[in-house]
Amino acid sequence: MTQKIAIQGELGSYSHEACRAKRPDMEVLPCRGFEDAIEAVRSGEAELAMLPVENTTYGRVADIHRLLPHSGLKIIDEVFVRVHINLLGVPGATLSDIKEAHSHLVLLPQCARFLKEHGIRGRVSPDNARAARDVAEQGDPAHAALASELAGEIYGLNVLARHIEDQGNNTTRFLIMSREADFSRRGDNGMITSFVFQVRNIPAALYKAMGGFATNGINMTKLESYMVDGSFTATQFYADIDGHPEDENVQLAMDELSYFTTNVEILGVYPADQKR
Repeated sequence: MTQKIAIQGELGSYSHEACRAKRPDMEVLPCRGFEDAIEAVRSGEAELAMLPVENTTYGRVADIHRLLPHSGLKIIDEVFVRVHINLLGVPGATLSDIKEAHSHLVLLPQCARFLKEHGIRGRVSPDNARAARDVAEQGDPAHAALASELAGEIYGLNVLARHIEDQGNNTTRFLIMSREADFSRRGDNGMITSFVFQVRNIPAALYKAMGGFATNGINMTKLESYMVDGSFTATQFYADIDGHPEDENVQLAMDELSYFTTNVEILGVYPADQKR
């Protein structure tokens, strides 16, 4: 029986492309929202979930950082996907016909320059692949979708303009989530450890908490902060570091971190993607 990997959105989304790149043998399970994709794994309907966490143009996907610590899932892999945005229209439509382009809220700003230059109004859709499906069903030559070429293939749309993203390095990072953690060493590009923590309410707590990583020669590739339960005084931090929890220098840094925090939770240990 083919194992399933859950994604947010429809078939043809960039999450679907990420699955093709990293888990091509798994069946993709489309879900309405991020919570639904996470629940599909928790319930056993799917073995894994493919979730976007950040984009080089748009920034972090805030909902994911809010959901990860409470998801009950663990990160077991990452994949970087070059996001090529295409203007997809119904058969027979031309670029000059297009008045409105539909896509996800995150995707629209990534090609704002192109839309402005061609006088096309952006319209928000729940998902870029859903936009492609809706445009195909509507059959109106004045409406187009901003999505992947894969979405065009699936829903029978033509590429009216290819690779229209404003930034030439437009890339999204995805995390693969599982019910079980995998601490085994694997991959050829080193290991990443991701964790969340809350600092104690003492002066310079964050500065002191980070000191152990500097003194032990550990590269911290990401540090994100966000509020906890809507409080301006309770802040949680998400961090990625190069290394494995079994590495001596990582153990020393994490021990020092514990002195200045009220809670530390490892979200995953996984191989660094070669595109990192």
